[in-house]
Amino acid sequence: MRIDDLDTPRVIPGMADDIMGTLEQLGFEWDGVPLWQSRRGEAYADALERLDRNDHLYPCCCSRADIARIATAPHGEDEIVYPGTCSHGKDPSREARSIRVRVPSEEISFDDVVTGRVTQRLADCCGDFVVRRADDLFAYHLATVVDDADSLVNQVVRGADLITSTGRQIFLQTLLGYDRPSYVHLPLVIAPCGSKLSKRDSAVSIAAGINLELDGGILLTRALAFLGQDVSAVDQAAPPKEILSAALLSFDTELIPKCNSPFVGAL
Repeated sequence: MRIDDLDTPRVIPGMADDIMGTLEQLGFEWDGVPLWQSRRGEAYADALERLDRNDHLYPCCCSRADIARIATAPHGEDEIVYPGTCSHGKDPSREARSIRVRVPSEEISFDDVVTGRVTQRLADCCGDFVVRRADDLFAYHLATVVDDADSLVNQVVRGADLITSTGRQIFLQTLLGYDRPSYVHLPLVIAPCGSKLSKRDSAVSIAAGINLELDGGILLTRALAFLGQDVSAVDQAAPPKEILSAALLSFDTELIPKCNSPFVGAL
């Protein structure tokens, strides 16, 4: 269990307890004590120092507004590509805001269990990216890679919206000498209007929406069905742990749909 509370200014008090409590009621278990990213600064600093020692990093004085104002800055699929303004040395009259890692011109490829072969050229889709932010917080990509390696994670299962992050993380794994995990990017549950469900859009937690003691088995069954699994023999009244154990034995990744869709059916 890892709590990704790295972005401390945006942490909502009590949400981590809500997440862990919900998972426990749904029958999930984890090994050892939960890992909190907000307490892992020393590990991230060590990784940053290793990257710097091998000349992979440089200070950057550019703000987001600066980059957006550069008319020639190319645009990636969902972000402005950093044009390398400070890559050969920042403006000496300006203070460094962040630290960036130099990316290669070569393509990075990986095989996703759901999507199949994915190829990304970081120079085209994001450019040199930030590993330490202007507010002095370590960036998500660096922290995630360090934590995955330290926790011996060998498979990453997450939402399809994060598939564009994978190339960056594989690149950092390579620079730091870490093993590459396998990747499974699952379809997203979306709102009826087609937008991604998000707390920024006032989406509520699972625990706030249903009685997990009564309906946890129904929720798990619907989730398995959403992932394309055959739930015809599932006893929705069974304890969540039993449903999860049975699902592990029969889960077929070939059945996972590739498209995002609404979570059909109200509890």
